[in-house]
Amino acid sequence: MKNTSLILNGVLGVAVIVLYILFFSSKGTDQASVQSAPRTSGTSSMKIAYIKVDSLIMNYDLAKDLQDKFAKSQDAYTKEYADKRSKFEKRAAAFQERIQNGGFLTQDLAQQERDRLVNEQQEIQKLDQELSGKLSDLQSAHNEQLVDSLLNYLKEYNFDKKYNYIFNAGGVLIGDEAHNITKKVLEGMNARYSKEKK
Repeated sequence: MKNTSLILNGVLGVAVIVLYILFFSSKGTDQASVQSAPRTSGTSSMKIAYIKVDSLIMNYDLAKDLQDKFAKSQDAYTKEYADKRSKFEKRAAAFQERIQNGGFLTQDLAQQERDRLVNEQQEIQKLDQELSGKLSDLQSAHNEQLVDSLLNYLKEYNFDKKYNYIFNAGGVLIGDEAHNITKKVLEGMNARYSKEKK
């Protein structure tokens, strides 16, 4: 099914959303801090850090729980669709066999049964689209929840740390590991999530 690509697109979507939000949410505050910061000759007091968002998402307990929830929904939807599809295919095969054996008394009865099967097939196709839409909506909601969780935690984390910029490492080609705060942020987010679960 299309579910593997949905999951990959979901993870990529989270990374893109985080980049987008981090870039645009820091833009207004960064201009103000640049204007109000005292200028020193030759030295910079700018604090920069980065996070490997893909690594963080893969190891974040909330993301794992959301992925498990998504997988259960996906399994339930797949089973519901497969059951209805299987029943339809049996009825369609029985109809075909009946047509070949002359099992209908009149042409009208055969036409009515064929129309009923065509309607059932359309309902199954509609169900497939609805279930795919539900999975897509669920994935979007999970991505939004993860982004909100990350941004809220980063605001708390940065309250004491006072970083001017926190980047997603996806855009950093070379970076000093001393500025990589992924592990600290992940530990803090998992600890916060663990408390919230209790």
